This record gives sequence, structure tokens and C-alpha cells, in this order.
Amino acid sequence: MPPIRKLAFVINANKAGAPDIGQDLLDLARREGVETKSSTEFPLPPGFLHGCDACCAIGGDGTLLGLASEAAREQVPVIGVNRGSLGFLTTLSAEEARTQFKELLSGKYRIAHRRLLECCTHEGPKELALNDIVVKDEGSSRLVRLEVHAGEELITEYVCDGIIFSTPTGSTAYNLSAGGPLIHPEADVIAMTPICPHTLSNRSIILRSDVCLRVTSHTGNGRLLVALDGQRSRFAGQDSPIRISTSSLRLPLIQRCDYSHFSVVRTKLGWSGGFSG
Repeated sequence: MPPIRKLAFVINANKAGAPDIGQDLLDLARREGVETKSSTEFPLPPGFLHGCDACCAIGGDGTLLGLASEAAREQVPVIGVNRGSLGFLTTLSAEEARTQFKELLSGKYRIAHRRLLECCTHEGPKELALNDIVVKDEGSSRLVRLEVHAGEELITEYVCDGIIFSTPTGSTAYNLSAGGPLIHPEADVIAMTPICPHTLSNRSIILRSDVCLRVTSHTGNGRLLVALDGQRSRFAGQDSPIRISTSSLRLPLIQRCDYSHFSVVRTKLGWSGGFSG
């Protein structure tokens, strides 16, 4: 891969140790002759990533999610350094970043292109989500009655606490906590998982990525909350269908050449993978 010559840093100063590792990596990059810029602002200043070869996000998965839309629109690959908890997206530890960053800068990496969802309501423009789009009651205190169509075909009407629409990347997040399936990030699908459905036979449904979904509320008075990656929120009224589909954009993620998705899953989820005897 081409070497990285212009690098943006996005540092979550609220994460313990993030400013220190950020400074170390900034100094390393500059010693290698890389042009750098850095920000601790959330959301990012408009156009901050424009013209960069890559972006290094230092924090937790939430830090990376916060810049995913901008990085996808600018097609700037993202390096994730974990200073949070699980870190399915920010897969480099601080120590790994310090020892391997010079190799990444020289071009010894690979790029994975992750699918995103896009969502629109009557009240706003299309929004992007890397992990998931969650539809639930605005106050999160009552059941919702949601009708879901795939194209012109009715799937079903759910009575539940809400519905999670997840990308394969987001399958390890809220989708997994709600009993949804783990999905390999290269799978070409969307997962739809109801939250606490009142019909016990309602389970996750795996849909083709080219499907156009329409969610309509039959709850009565009140608005729906539409949460994108758990960070940005939109609202939809009773007569305002929510439209969800796969975006034509992809998020480029920089990974080590020896990156293994299942190795990350085993580590993060604590799978033992063997028998003692």
C-alpha cells in the first residue's frame, strides 16, 4: 500500500492515556517526515479530513464512530487505537501502536472497506451509520408498534421496545446485546433485530444488502427516536416513514497485514476455544 504522508489525528482527551499516546504517535510521525494535524473536537470541524492520506482515531469505538461519516465521505482510511473498553473497531492497543506505527506509515497495512447504512426521515437529509440504526419510542418508556416493509413487501408488524438495523460491522454492538447474530464484516447483509418483542417467535432477520426498508409507526401519539450509531438522533412522527438502506459509500479501515477478525472476536468476547482434560 502507499505510504502515509499526510496524517490527521483525532484524539479523545476524555479517555485515560489517549493524549499521551497521541503525542507519542504525533512525534513519531513527524520524525518520519509525515505532515500532521490533530483535533480533540467532537464533532470534527468541517473539512478537517480533506486531503489527508489517513486518520488516526485514538479513544474507544465511539471515537471512531464519531468520525466515520466524514471519513467515508472523504474516503480517508482510519487507523483505530483503543483507549476504551472492548474496541472492536479500534483494534490497535497503545503498545501495538507504538511498536507498529512506523510500519503502518511506510505502507505495511491493508484496507478493509466496511459497509454503512443510510437513513432518512421526512424531517431531514440522509444520515450515515457504521454500526446501527435504532428505532424506538422518543421517551424509551413504552412499547412501539412498528410495521416494516422490504420494498413493497410487508415483513411484519412488531410490538416491541424498538428495532435495531445493523451492519455486519455493528453486529458485535447493540445487535449482539439484544440477542442478534454475529456476522462476518465482509458479509453483504443487513441484520434486523427486534428489542424485547412481545411475540416470542420474532427473532433477527438477515436481509440482502440491496433491500430498501421502510419503517412506519402505528404506536399512536408521540414521535419515534431514530438513533444513528448511538451518537446522533433524529425524530419521526406518526405519518413520517423511516427509510433505511445500504449506502453506496464504504468506510476504509486500515488494518495490520496479519489482522484476523476471528482473533479479535475471540479476544474481545473471551472465547476459550479449547478443552482441558
